[in-house]
Amino acid sequence: MATALGADAGACERGETAFLVRVDGFKTRTGMLRVQLYGDNPADFLAKGRKLRRIDLPVTRSGRMDVCIALPTPGTYVVAVRHDLDGDGKSGWSDGGGFSRNPRLSLLRLKPEFRDVVVRAGAGVSPVDVQLQYRRGLSIGPVAAG
Repeated sequence: MATALGADAGACERGETAFLVRVDGFKTRTGMLRVQLYGDNPADFLAKGRKLRRIDLPVTRSGRMDVCIALPTPGTYVVAVRHDLDGDGKSGWSDGGGFSRNPRLSLLRLKPEFRDVVVRAGAGVSPVDVQLQYRRGLSIGPVAAG
């Protein structure tokens, strides 16, 4: 297992209730990565001020980023990830993002349905894979494998 990153890395190392968010598919290796956690209330999903936890860290030079995010209890949650390419803290058209369960996104539907992104966490560390997606012309999707 790769070394967990972020302020909650110790939770994963100790086997506490946590998600190991495995983020891949970076367009560039610049800027900041933000991992946010939302609870089981669909009304709170992506609502301002309603996240349970947020981890911000610089994008690593290479490879998948394994970010640990501690959970209050086993249960159902949503993970939202944003790659802020220029690190300015603001959402831009070039920034990438993704969600737990990797739903298909479009310019007309940037926010997926709650039911399509909710994941269950048991006791211990649960892996959550997130494939980043970026705007490509008039569509949104993963970066093409080079």
